[in-house]
Amino acid sequence: MGWLSAGDGYEVALVEGRVAARATSGRSAGRQLKSLPRALRDHPEVDRLRRFAEWLDRHAAACVAQVDSWMVSSLPVPTGLLARVWPDEAWQAALRDMAVVGDDPEEVGFLRGATEDGELRVVNLDGETVRLSPRTVTLPHPVLLPDLDDIREFAAELGIVQRVEQIHRATWQRPDDLDPKATEIREFTGGSFRSRFALAARASSLGYRVSGGYSTARVRDGGRTVEASVWIGEPYWEDTVETGSLTWQDQDGRALPLREVGPVAWSEGMRMAAALYAGRVIEEGKNG
Repeated sequence: MGWLSAGDGYEVALVEGRVAARATSGRSAGRQLKSLPRALRDHPEVDRLRRFAEWLDRHAAACVAQVDSWMVSSLPVPTGLLARVWPDEAWQAALRDMAVVGDDPEEVGFLRGATEDGELRVVNLDGETVRLSPRTVTLPHPVLLPDLDDIREFAAELGIVQRVEQIHRATWQRPDDLDPKATEIREFTGGSFRSRFALAARASSLGYRVSGGYSTARVRDGGRTVEASVWIGEPYWEDTVETGSLTWQDQDGRALPLREVGPVAWSEGMRMAAALYAGRVIEEGKNG
């Protein structure tokens, strides 16, 4: 964006997300100053730019959250929608280099551009840039991608960096030898925290919802909504607390047998439980 007049002798602009100033006269005319002059700190134009910068940060975070939601749910996204939002730098940053799948579920490519008429430019796994015009695309959850290790290796060769964690997202595969009656995972139980508040704060900082005594992650998997839950202790409990078991429920609140949990819901539930458990207090001299 351009430079705006801010009183006698100065102009201001947003530069890399912060308010910067430059002099319009004297020896420093036309050069960006290292810091904002004291005389400008309460100027109305500076205040407007600061509020605009805050809005841009919120907008960028919202774009990332939306793309993450599309990816976790593996929902079809209209190609025309991607074309409309692509010129927006925040949307472009969130979408660029996401793995996408069009009409052929076996053809995976990394998104590099979108034209106004709904054509996508992607780099396929042969390293070739191709153009696709499907009606919709999916941004698949990595647990659904075939040959994920090969895709990760290829992404590393291309130097791909994703704003939304997809290709290098931690994934878990559901075992085949589960007890038919089992409804909970206890692998991440017993993680000790100094207080329930500290555990709840960790859950919130990781983007999970805290409801009652649980940290939850809601996932759309295979056409149905499933909620993974980890027990984190009663609200307002002031003593130390430990992480509890991981369970899944359907949209009616029915506890799902582990064998009925789909691949995405399983992976995301395990990811949540592992992330919470990783923040536990570890006593000195212990590795557990």
